[in-house]
Amino acid sequence: MATATAAAKGVKDFVYEWEGKDRNGKIVKGELRAGGEAMVSATLRRQGILVNKVKKRRASGGSAIKQKDIAVFTRQLATMMRAGVPLLQAFDIVARGSTNPRLTRLLNDIRQDVETGTSLSAAFRKHPMYFDALYCNLVEAGEAGGILEALLDRLAIYQEKTVAIKNKIKSALTYPIAVMVVAFVVVAVIMIFVVPAFEDVFKSFGADLPAPTLIVIAMSKFFVSYWWAIFGGIGGGIYFFLQTWKRSEAMQKRMDRLLLKVPVFGDLMYKSAIARWTRTLSTMFAAGVPLVEALDSVGGASGNAVFAEATESIQRDVSTGSALTTSMTTTGIFPTMVLQMASIGEESGSLDHMLSKAAEFYEDEVDEAVKALSSLMEPFIIVILGGIIGGIVVSMYLPIFKLGSVV
Repeated sequence: MATATAAAKGVKDFVYEWEGKDRNGKIVKGELRAGGEAMVSATLRRQGILVNKVKKRRASGGSAIKQKDIAVFTRQLATMMRAGVPLLQAFDIVARGSTNPRLTRLLNDIRQDVETGTSLSAAFRKHPMYFDALYCNLVEAGEAGGILEALLDRLAIYQEKTVAIKNKIKSALTYPIAVMVVAFVVVAVIMIFVVPAFEDVFKSFGADLPAPTLIVIAMSKFFVSYWWAIFGGIGGGIYFFLQTWKRSEAMQKRMDRLLLKVPVFGDLMYKSAIARWTRTLSTMFAAGVPLVEALDSVGGASGNAVFAEATESIQRDVSTGSALTTSMTTTGIFPTMVLQMASIGEESGSLDHMLSKAAEFYEDEVDEAVKALSSLMEPFIIVILGGIIGGIVVSMYLPIFKLGSVV
């Protein structure tokens, strides 16, 4: 095939839109992936099509590829392979159906590698930004065991569960953060524009102002004089904190430990880490990956440095002959229920099933925790915002009330 030849020679393929006439003189249009316009024309001529126009499709940037996109792709690929669709054709169908140009280009690159003889797992390993070690290891196990469809289906379930947990945590954190940002902006607007107008009115009273009003006016003057320092300091501080958190491993470990101890939110983060840890190990073990090798991917998948360190300790103990449950107990971070279910799973030979049940339990716990947190945060935030905004408003009207009582 032309595509295989081009890829073998190192020529990058592009998608071309063409228009021409068939043997009956009917105008036909279509798309073709090839290394150049000449290759498109030659291919179409062999099919009896007289080419009138060939144009390379513009590669628009598209949005970033997210984990949700990979989860949807995995589900689509698993479904089509179960239905008997050949692998290369399945890639074509998913790529054409994608609305994200970046994902389309990624899938086309993987398809070309597979078409030239590269294994699917090796093709995925060339894109570690989107396909982690866990993903590639499961695909490799499926290829080796001839059960690729089953493992892709299991991998799709795992990714869907993981994405669902992350979305729940984000939804729990997004609301209070958004309200805090809006509240800060509103307070800043009041301090910079509204309070100075009241101050001009109060000067005409010729009377002493109440203490709360003087405090608010002093804060307003500070905002007016140093608004650039306030906004710049907050923005710069957040940027510096996020960059340090992203690049410093020590900072990540400290923050992950702190997050687990934060009231209310800490319990949510802990349960989500337990759910992802047990779900990942269950998926890897069920795929036939040896326990010691499976633990390589489990720590990072938990999303918390505390669990990553604990997993490394568990892996060292298991590799020297210790039982999984004993090693987990030694770390001191796993709840009793998970330890008991792991113990039963080891004794009965159904570790993957018991860990999967534990994952389902904690996924439900995360769901309930998010609902409880949402119902708890709403009145709490309303009281805080009402107190701040109401305090400012009352402070501004106190001189007017005082003047009215004097009159």
